[in-house]
Amino acid sequence: MTKRVAVLMGGFSSEREVSLSSGEGCANALREAGYDVTPVDVTRDIAALLRALDPAPDAVFNALHGTFGEDGRIQGLLDMLQIPYTHSGAVSSALAMEKDVSRVMLEAAGLPLAPGEVIRRKDLLDRGEPERPYVFKPLAEGSSVGVELVFEEDDEGFPASIRDGDPRDLVLIEKFIPGREIQVAVMGDRALGAIEIRTERRFYDYVAKYTPGASTHIMPAPIHPDAYAESLELSVNSHAALGCRGVSRVDLRYDDTQGEPGRLYILEVNTQPGMTPTSLVPEIAADRGISFPDLVHWMVEEARCDG
Repeated sequence: MTKRVAVLMGGFSSEREVSLSSGEGCANALREAGYDVTPVDVTRDIAALLRALDPAPDAVFNALHGTFGEDGRIQGLLDMLQIPYTHSGAVSSALAMEKDVSRVMLEAAGLPLAPGEVIRRKDLLDRGEPERPYVFKPLAEGSSVGVELVFEEDDEGFPASIRDGDPRDLVLIEKFIPGREIQVAVMGDRALGAIEIRTERRFYDYVAKYTPGASTHIMPAPIHPDAYAESLELSVNSHAALGCRGVSRVDLRYDDTQGEPGRLYILEVNTQPGMTPTSLVPEIAADRGISFPDLVHWMVEEARCDG
């Protein structure tokens, strides 16, 4: 009997368009892999979502990104419905999404992070700018939404995007790590490989991530062999430290400004990595001989509920 798979996509976060692209690509690949696929554009109308899942699918492929999609809430709903789903469970999804909590977990596991602190926006503005260069991050956004890099040569004072947000918000300030952008795909308990990202933009931002030609992907990452092996080990350990399952992507900075091998720093763990035409996990998997249909097939067959 053909297995029924519902692909959840869209949603109502700042990453809706990315999710729609991911969902469409995954739905097509799942059909190619032989599944009976039902795309579901998720809205705030949960009753409509549940009607779309009637009869219940054999599994849900979660292609949502951002708020409600990768922060543990849709995972908790699927746990209650006892419908197996791809990617990480409710608790690990919530841990990874909240950067303040995930930093504590990763530090407790002895993993190297960029120096930083979590602070209320109002307190940051009252205290004044940290030493430049620094990175400003919202605590619970993906795809680099809201991220600001501030360098020595930039205009004096906080950028408008930092000044104008809700003063009650907690935010993350990190020391900027020079060097290279390295990202690793983790599949189950193994790392598939590390890729280097280069862009002419200030950093690997939303535009660089999702605009064809706005970044260059180099696979495998051309770094010192010892550093390459370490990036894979750190990524698997980060995936495990947050209790992730299925496929994740770990973002790192590699500081080789003092020569090779350099130092690696973990930036974050993405429990719902993009699956768009310009996304990294499918590209890394393909380098290992895993086609896109094979990748999503594995993810569906590994789908489960927590509890």
